[in-house]
Amino acid sequence: MDEETTHDDERAKAYDPENVSLPARAPPLRSTAPQSEFTNRQIAIGAAVLAVGLVVTFGLPIALA
Repeated sequence: MDEETTHDDERAKAYDPENVSLPARAPPLRSTAPQSEFTNRQIAIGAAVLAVGLVVTFGLPIALA
């Protein structure tokens, strides 16, 4: 048996659905990208990257045609 399987087996044996104990404190709040607030600077950088990408993707081929 590898360590991962042993760890899972030990955790499964320790779990007792009849005796559920709550954690002593609340877990830390998570922050995920779609809910994060962005600063104006971050928005400006993103817009600049978008503009450069659009120029490279569409502007150069049109200019070279």
